[in-house]
Amino acid sequence: MTRAVVTGIGVIAPSGIGADQHWKSILAGELSVRRITAFDPTRYSTTIAGQVEGFEVTDHVDPRLVVQTDRWTWMSLAATRMALDDALYNPADHDPYATSVALAAGSGGNEFGQREMTGLYTKGPRAVGAYQSIAWFYAASTGQSSIRHATKGPASVLVTEGAGGMDSLGHARRVVRRGTTAVIAGGTEAPLSPYALTCYATSGRLTTAADPRAGYKPFDEQANGYAPGEGGAVLLVEDLRAAVNRGSPQIYGEIAGYAATHDAFDPNAPAPDATYMARAMSLAIADAGLTPDDVDLIVADAAGVAELDALEASALRMVFGDRISAVPVTAPQGFVGRLNAGGSALSVATALLAVREGVAPAVGNLDQPHPAYGLDLVRVPRELDLDVVLVNARGFGGFNSSMIVRKIVPADLEGLSGEGFS
Repeated sequence: MTRAVVTGIGVIAPSGIGADQHWKSILAGELSVRRITAFDPTRYSTTIAGQVEGFEVTDHVDPRLVVQTDRWTWMSLAATRMALDDALYNPADHDPYATSVALAAGSGGNEFGQREMTGLYTKGPRAVGAYQSIAWFYAASTGQSSIRHATKGPASVLVTEGAGGMDSLGHARRVVRRGTTAVIAGGTEAPLSPYALTCYATSGRLTTAADPRAGYKPFDEQANGYAPGEGGAVLLVEDLRAAVNRGSPQIYGEIAGYAATHDAFDPNAPAPDATYMARAMSLAIADAGLTPDDVDLIVADAAGVAELDALEASALRMVFGDRISAVPVTAPQGFVGRLNAGGSALSVATALLAVREGVAPAVGNLDQPHPAYGLDLVRVPRELDLDVVLVNARGFGGFNSSMIVRKIVPADLEGLSGEGFS
């Protein structure tokens, strides 16, 4: 069977611009959640968020395109360019149908839409520009990336809230298996506008803490909701044989297993038990041809909401049994905030970097691990021999997704030829 591997990683996140900056930041335990500066949040119940600093859009995107698109698309375009450069992959060097784009979206072009709607209400219809119709649209980043790189492979957008970034990578593996040799996948998000923050607050899952250290605290006894955030990650997913044959400079790992389930319970509340999330994990592990005993590290969804953290811990116990107390669990997203669709893509990128470096980063902003969960939560970066990592993601509305990423070893390359792979 065709094997899908990740050869390039691009990151735009509160933890840094570029995969290396992101990795250094979370290893150092830097908390990138702070008071919102994009607008005055005083009147809002949530006033802290993970914000991307130092992102100069014109360093990454043509100014002519900037005026047509929203911040979330700027970040996707920038992260895509980074992933392609990291992989030394130029779509123009290949048949246009050999490259696909499959990105995720949670809420689309919030900032652009807010500006245009304000113009409509204060100045009338003529104040609304023609680009409103395409800038807010949830498929904007997929379409703009495809246009920019002249790709003609299958184009897709995955909309499953916080699980979307992972689901796009699972979809990318499916596209590769169907014959498209390279897929740009992942996602970014930019939900830090007044209207978007108001919408997210209706879920009841956002923290109301004003102090970032007291805010998003996954698996902590003081968990009180999550801090939203912007950014995410875009990855280049390729057919293993094609990647080696073209001389990819590196292969971070294989997307070895993937599964998604749905609670089918209530659009505004999780199911009262963890059966469906546990099923997603079990199916992903089985899809990789492995057992729970093979998993070396878990990157949890880590909602930072007491009820949801308890459900994830219960699901982990269902899948791993008594062994769960001996399997390291991390959630570095506690350092950056919950980035909606971009967050699960960033979690997969983080898992692949952990495999490459042989280090499990710590759970972000964790002070008092909840003893009832019975998890081996990583408190400080831990050196580990990581071959198999399980990554979890959930989306508001009942979405559950799990992915297995696996290290590529020399035996996987037998019979393949290529130069430059490391």
